[in-house]
Amino acid sequence: MPAFNAIAKLKKDMTAWRRDLHKHPELGFDTVRTSDVVAEKLERFGIAVHRGLAKTGVVGTLKAGGSKRTIGLRADMDALPLKEKNTFAHRSKHDGRMHACGHDGHTAMLLGAAKYLADTRAFDGTVNFIFQPAEEGGGGGRVMVEEGLFRKFPCEGIYGMHNWPGMEAGTMGVRTGAMLASADFFGVTVHGQGGHGAMPHRANDPVVIGAEMVSALQTIASRSADPLEAVVVSVTQFHAGSAGNIIPDEAKLSGTCRTLSDTSRDLVERRLREIVSGIAAAHGAEADIRYHRGYPVLVNTGAETDKARKAASRIVGEDNVAIDPPPEMGAEDFAYMLKARPGSYVWLGNGGADGNCMLHNPHYDFNDEVAPIGASYWAALVEQELAKG
Repeated sequence: MPAFNAIAKLKKDMTAWRRDLHKHPELGFDTVRTSDVVAEKLERFGIAVHRGLAKTGVVGTLKAGGSKRTIGLRADMDALPLKEKNTFAHRSKHDGRMHACGHDGHTAMLLGAAKYLADTRAFDGTVNFIFQPAEEGGGGGRVMVEEGLFRKFPCEGIYGMHNWPGMEAGTMGVRTGAMLASADFFGVTVHGQGGHGAMPHRANDPVVIGAEMVSALQTIASRSADPLEAVVVSVTQFHAGSAGNIIPDEAKLSGTCRTLSDTSRDLVERRLREIVSGIAAAHGAEADIRYHRGYPVLVNTGAETDKARKAASRIVGEDNVAIDPPPEMGAEDFAYMLKARPGSYVWLGNGGADGNCMLHNPHYDFNDEVAPIGASYWAALVEQELAKG
């Protein structure tokens, strides 16, 4: 494994890059410092740098040989609006912002692969290193595509990777088809009639109506959806009232819906609207419904997932590559790139990071020991798909 052996020598550098990024987390499209760091390193590696897509996106282009074949590798750069509770030296210097999802590690790994490929150029074609802002809710992937990512930087295939706590370090997971869910969000305002808490018959209680909606919405997954289709409907907020003896005029509830197919997604939205409107009407009340479709289902294409599996097996061995692990109900805006181009998104085992925390936890930290594995996977994929000769 020449790629792994060479990239393993970059572990100290990748660790330093990653911890520097962890100290200076940035949110959404405002990854200004992070983008500057990425661009400066790519230029130092001898890679052509292009900036401006999705405000702070960076694309590095590296060509070798005369082939017109192309490949795209994507890393996300943004952090989360979360107060870090770690105490190590590289903890966040910005209170209320934290790299709690490992995007600092994703960026460092893609930089490591870029340096190796720029040094060796043991491939024939063009590699586009795509560093994307605003994955955490901002839809930076969608914006990059809409602003011409693949028109300006053609990619025959696009590939993504995410560290995964709970998977053993030294393992990877690949899956054909839906790997992550769509992420939609809803809000409901129930308009009733307020009154005295001791005289509910003279009011039209929106709290009772809203509570009935919360219970009824659970029947979407249990009674409307195909039992073999994964569907989640979670009411995560309920706000109403100001005092113990006052029935309020309105109640507000909101939450999220997750599915693994467009068919289920359409069903969930339709049934949610029917249930909320029907319950409100049955009680002589009104309900305003706001339904926002967020990230689509992340769907890996078969041929590209097979290519990802081969590259992963080269680095960690076939026995350490999980084939078709169960999908997760989280969401990722790499799904927009996969709707525009064939490709595959894989999981990299993060092992026992500090506290063995899952993602989005204030004690989470990316495991620097797996960085050479992730960077080597990128390099192996490029050398495999853009092979010389």
